[in-house]
Amino acid sequence: MFTTLSVPVMTRLRQPERRVLDTLVEAGVARSRSDALAWCVRLVGKHTDDWLADLRDALRHVERARAAGPQV
Repeated sequence: MFTTLSVPVMTRLRQPERRVLDTLVEAGVARSRSDALAWCVRLVGKHTDDWLADLRDALRHVERARAAGPQV
């Protein structure tokens, strides 16, 4: 099931990563660290669509190979 609801997610970020989020907030790219993190995730997803599609395809092949293998 897909949803458009926003839900809280806990992350553990080190200082350099928090600085990146704070820079995005200070520059007006995002309203909060949460918005900045969502922006980063969307940006990575946008630029890695092909790579992620290939990875998901490879995982489907792995799942099929596991299913066809001996049952333990």
